[in-house]
Amino acid sequence: MTIETSHSKATEEVIKIPAIGLELGVRVDPSTTGGAFCFIDTVNAPGFGPPRHRHKETEVFRVMEGRYLFEVDGARFYADEGDVVTVPGGAAHAFVNVTDRPARQYILIAPGLDARAFFLGLADVMRDGRPDTAALNVFAKTWDVEFLGPPLTVPGA
Repeated sequence: MTIETSHSKATEEVIKIPAIGLELGVRVDPSTTGGAFCFIDTVNAPGFGPPRHRHKETEVFRVMEGRYLFEVDGARFYADEGDVVTVPGGAAHAFVNVTDRPARQYILIAPGLDARAFFLGLADVMRDGRPDTAALNVFAKTWDVEFLGPPLTVPGA
């Protein structure tokens, strides 16, 4: 019996999107999994997260540091260090770092998305700040992603 394995060295590239307080590294590229999944490592600045959005891929979030407020299809809940949150494909979702320090998540995306190309493109679209939802959706159409509104805010902030 032959067992095939693949060792994927984590990329050293950090993609930064200051408009949404994001630093991201691609840890497993979908090219190494036959497109089955990709794996990213994210750091979110205090009070930041992505705009509300949806896409066909399922995402599994593991909170490594900090605390997040998530919204999935209108339901809001907190996720703390060690928690795992699964967002099914097609579900509208967003999250925000509710701490006063950077928070970190590992995110599995299935099926795999070319996360490097997507986030570099998003960084380019957001280079002068966060554009309105219509402008984001012009970019997102290529990726079959739909932006639905602004990011969540920290309650009481």
